[in-house]
Amino acid sequence: MTVIGITGPTGAGKTTVLDVLRAMGGAVADCDAVYHGLLRSDVSMQNALKARFGGKIFDETGGLRRRELGAIVFKDESALADLNAITHRHIIAELRRMVALAEAQGRPAIALDAIALLESGAGELCDVTIAVTAPQETRVARIMAREGIPKEYALARVRAQKPDSWFEARCTYTLRNDGTQAELEAGARALLTQILDKEDI
Repeated sequence: MTVIGITGPTGAGKTTVLDVLRAMGGAVADCDAVYHGLLRSDVSMQNALKARFGGKIFDETGGLRRRELGAIVFKDESALADLNAITHRHIIAELRRMVALAEAQGRPAIALDAIALLESGAGELCDVTIAVTAPQETRVARIMAREGIPKEYALARVRAQKPDSWFEARCTYTLRNDGTQAELEAGARALLTQILDKEDI
């Protein structure tokens, strides 16, 4: 089985690539969903966060108070580094479990979907990595349509992220989404087929 890391800036078209892999029988691990699931269910991670940042970052129902945590970490680089160290450790452990499950199910591949794939250390679990990139105007339009936010806010989010060149320089392959969705789907299917065929040799 092949573990494929899929990363790139928001709005570039990663979901389309993941849908193609699903259609080919692959599994997908959404690292953002894994993180939110662990916040609700992983007592070990919750306790580590409480020990570092205090119990007040969780409410009476056990939910994370994101504003309170954000107020701590976004003005203190060492606190942000500690937060990432705690969460990444638990996320990677869960990803290892999901990879093992996909292999036991006989899947041809599993994709790890994460913007911070490379920074978090999750990239080390991958056999290959794919950067999905797109022109800025395409990404802005897609974010606006997807989230119903104004252009200025979407543009600010795009500009706050790493440039395409950062992802492209660090990944095994690049899918440049500068055409139609059908073209991206065809390119993704061709690349994924190439990757899986190499694994079978």
